[in-house]
Amino acid sequence: MLKQYSFEETAVQSFDAQTTLALKTEDLQVFYGANHAMHDANLGFPKNQITALIGASGSGKSTYLRSLNRMNDGIATVTGKIWYHGVNINEPNVNIYEIRKHIGMVFQRPNPFSKSIRENIVYALKANGVKSKADLDERVEKSLRGAALWDEVKDTLDKSALSLSGGQQQRLCIARSIAMAPDVLLLDEPCSALDPISTVKVEETLLELQKQYTIIIVTHNMQQAARVSSQCAFFHLGHVMEYTPTGTMFSNPQIPVTQDYIAGSFG
Repeated sequence: MLKQYSFEETAVQSFDAQTTLALKTEDLQVFYGANHAMHDANLGFPKNQITALIGASGSGKSTYLRSLNRMNDGIATVTGKIWYHGVNINEPNVNIYEIRKHIGMVFQRPNPFSKSIRENIVYALKANGVKSKADLDERVEKSLRGAALWDEVKDTLDKSALSLSGGQQQRLCIARSIAMAPDVLLLDEPCSALDPISTVKVEETLLELQKQYTIIIVTHNMQQAARVSSQCAFFHLGHVMEYTPTGTMFSNPQIPVTQDYIAGSFG
């Protein structure tokens, strides 16, 4: 018999006035038609830290993540507030393309354009008015260095991005996002399709990138969450059940549903 857990019992931390939040949500709810997929999510994300979102499949992690830069528009109904630099970016009059320049996203499977490595980086820059070859070359090198890929591809920038390994393609997708100089990076299980060596490379890249960016990562891998994140939120059936420092989440979870999930006796 499946265990029943109370949604009234949660442990969601708040941050003091001294903590700078890059992004936060208030009463965020997501509906796919009549399906209420995300309930009352109130989370804040500290600047220049990595926050991991964990939980079983179907718990609402990716649904929540995709709401943060309006990727659910046209797919789901999202209510509540998403605060970014004092603006509720969930208002209908907000320019979603402008939002996505500041809140970038990397998806579960590497999705490079079927263009050269260089063109993967400069395509969006050109579309946004960057024309100078010197500026474009600088952004290419800077973003590839930021994604720990420059040394591997600097001599083959005009080769197809599809010739890269899966791990290299994923780091190229990270480079493509940071080329637009966002504040926040959203990553939806970025290592799930990668081998262990490539996963280590991506994790090392994220730990370095948090010096410049706020990173929110969905992962099924609890070891990965423990390795890379400072904060951790546990989702269950569309509810944020617990949000604590990562060390607390894995050493001393506060409520029964989290304890069971961490211990592997979930269900």
